[in-house]
Amino acid sequence: MRGVFIALLVALGSYHPRRMADGKEWTTRNLNIEARPSYCYEDEKKSCAQYGRLYAWESARSACQSLGNGWRLPAEDEWRQLAKRYGGVRDDSNDDGKAAFQALLSGGNSGFGAVLGGGRSDTGEYARLGAHGFYWTASETDAGHAWFYNFGRGASILNHHPDGDKGRAFAVRCVRD
Repeated sequence: MRGVFIALLVALGSYHPRRMADGKEWTTRNLNIEARPSYCYEDEKKSCAQYGRLYAWESARSACQSLGNGWRLPAEDEWRQLAKRYGGVRDDSNDDGKAAFQALLSGGNSGFGAVLGGGRSDTGEYARLGAHGFYWTASETDAGHAWFYNFGRGASILNHHPDGDKGRAFAVRCVRD
């Protein structure tokens, strides 16, 4: 039991938890915990080291819970509240989500460190590496879809979408109160 506890502490430390402006503690690196189904971009281990794993929705939820101590996949509203602290998502802001994109992206002033790690379709195709960072939320819109957040490099905006097919694989951040 002690070995499992030590392994969990080491794993959690690699995600650099940080109390953000919304008052919640967030992981500031994408998860890289093996869970089924989850993937490395283009099935390359080096991609997991740089961008974290890409998770189908259900495995995203269980991966956060595996950190223990109240860690969970953030709800759509938790993501939205975090983004509001830095200017808001596209439809909540005066600048189409540009300030939040800059602040929350790796190198931004928030320390959140989002990366543009692309995603994986439900048919196994990888796309958008370096152009988009897609992040799951815990909020379902129906049995097959959930909200996700999209850092889009082309327009430099942060947006959110209600229609993420749960079979797709996106990056994951975890949160706790």
